[in-house]
Amino acid sequence: MMTNAKAQPGLKENAGQFWLLMLITGFIGAMVGLERAVIPKFAETVFGLNGHTAILSFIVAFGLSKSVANLLMGQLSLRFTRKQLLLAGWLFALPVPWLLLYANSWWWVLLANLLLGINQGLAWTSSIVMTLDIVGNKNRGLAMGINEFCGYLAVGLASFLAGYIASTTGDVTYAFLPGVAFSIAGVLLVFFVVHDTHAHVQAEAAKSTVRLLPSVWKDTTWRHTNLGPVTLNGFVTKINDGVLWGLLPLVLGTKGYSLVEIGFLAGIYPAVWGIGQLFTGRLGDSCSRKQLLCVGMMVQGVAIATLYFMNSYTIMLFALAAVGAGTAMVYPTFLTLVADNTHPSQRSQSLGIFRFWRDFGYVGGAVAAGLFSDLFGAEVVLLGAGILTVGTGLFSELRMQQQPSMFVLQPAVQESREVSPKER
Repeated sequence: MMTNAKAQPGLKENAGQFWLLMLITGFIGAMVGLERAVIPKFAETVFGLNGHTAILSFIVAFGLSKSVANLLMGQLSLRFTRKQLLLAGWLFALPVPWLLLYANSWWWVLLANLLLGINQGLAWTSSIVMTLDIVGNKNRGLAMGINEFCGYLAVGLASFLAGYIASTTGDVTYAFLPGVAFSIAGVLLVFFVVHDTHAHVQAEAAKSTVRLLPSVWKDTTWRHTNLGPVTLNGFVTKINDGVLWGLLPLVLGTKGYSLVEIGFLAGIYPAVWGIGQLFTGRLGDSCSRKQLLCVGMMVQGVAIATLYFMNSYTIMLFALAAVGAGTAMVYPTFLTLVADNTHPSQRSQSLGIFRFWRDFGYVGGAVAAGLFSDLFGAEVVLLGAGILTVGTGLFSELRMQQQPSMFVLQPAVQESREVSPKER
């Protein structure tokens, strides 16, 4: 284990481990990307299920397990190292492709997605926390932008790979074969190459002036002036993603677009979201993160509401690109704001709680897509999601304080609080 003296924060100082974590994040994203593209077709051709039923049950199972795993990661970090939790996340991924390859009922698929959600919650949260541990304050936004870019780029590439395998082989089951290689690679890299970041946490904690949160759960969920709005915005952003995932193809279909046009329009949003984070993450290091968050939410909301009013292909294209741009503005900003406003010894707990509520938005979005679209129509649900998102952005503008970290203690007081061996 690295000593405190050698635990220097910085992207350049820890370049080897940083890029290794980005590679591992790519494998994490690839695991879910394999399923996202072909699950509806898999459900229809193998089990005779309606595609929309499959999407709803997949999103709910995945979202619930990922949310709980995020929360558990934060709590387990008090007893286990970051590396141990990262490895545990990958161990949960090992059975996933095999369950899908040999599934003889839909319950096998749901079990695979429950395990996949645990993998995503434990492994991705651990990789984020470890990245924040080693880069320090200076390049947090850039590091989170790269992390999210690598993960979501891998989601897109793996989705394309899965679709290509399914179409060329004529058997959608074969699309899950790359998951075997991804999961084994993740386990081996973490076990043999990744270093734990406990020494970095200790070194940063000794210098940190951020006050310890009285109740990490309450403060991260709602009570803290900055953390509460960040959590709310994360939840609403995932509602949007769940709604768009489930309803956008339906809405575009009713507007008369072909399958090729629907595929292109649906792909613009995550593409701009993924690539844009390379730039918006860096932007968060040089401007107000509060303003970046609030503007990003309002851009998302207006763009989603535009889908209700417009039928023009060009306008729809720009609107969906704007949704991606707004999401790119807020995604790395969420993580950096949580890191800014928490003590290093509580960072993993707070991030786990934030990501619990954020990913629970998947469930909310899926339920909204299924329930309210039957009652009011899919387009009305999109309009409601847009209005909710704008309102959340305006609320955050009013409640959040400009400074990223407003609760500080004098160094002498802070130094009296030692980080226990369990706070890793």
